Amino acid sequence: MRKHRRTAPGHHTALITETLGRGPRLPAAERRLAILDSAGKVFAERSYRGATTAEIARAAGVTEPVLYRHFPSKTDLYLACLEDAWVRLRTAADEAVERTGDPKVAMKVVAEEYMNPQERVHLVDLWIQSLTEAADDPRIRDYLKSQMREVHDYFADGLRRWQATGGLQPDRDPDAEAWIFIAGGLLRTIDRRLGGLLGDDIERVKRERMRWLCGEESAP
Repeated sequence: MRKHRRTAPGHHTALITETLGRGPRLPAAERRLAILDSAGKVFAERSYRGATTAEIARAAGVTEPVLYRHFPSKTDLYLACLEDAWVRLRTAADEAVERTGDPKVAMKVVAEEYMNPQERVHLVDLWIQSLTEAADDPRIRDYLKSQMREVHDYFADGLRRWQATGGLQPDRDPDAEAWIFIAGGLLRTIDRRLGGLLGDDIERVKRERMRWLCGEESAP
């Protein structure tokens, strides 16, 4: 897995504060990160079509000309937010794997990072919004297809390593299971957005998936 530098929680907020003029002027790279952080949150709350660049600029504490200096168009900014959300997820997952020597525990932690992110924009929220835009914008459609394939390959690679240690049943297909894993994130996000559609069923789904993957007996 490629390593990506993780930004400490609260760092982007500090960057935005500096951008607002209550601190030294930010270097271009850090200002870009601050804009991405604010844009991701605005897009996640308002959707691509619902959000305006003026609103994003205000949230980031910059003017629209400054925003467009970093991102030539709203679409470019949206695609950059998708990439930023994926890099943050992948970094958090890589670090979670490094913290534990137990592949089964690591996979559970990776699943938690994917489905219930803390202090960052949820990648799957942006995916769900992108599905609406993909019908009309070929750039977003092509980018979304490419990114979802990259996420799939990342998860499939992790499942293969888990399988090599004996944690994943030998007759399970890592490529197929990775797609099911991605689908689980979409289901979990729908559940959250609807205020608890699945209720206690979400925990049953998790248990059954682990039972299938590990070959464990079902709890009485």
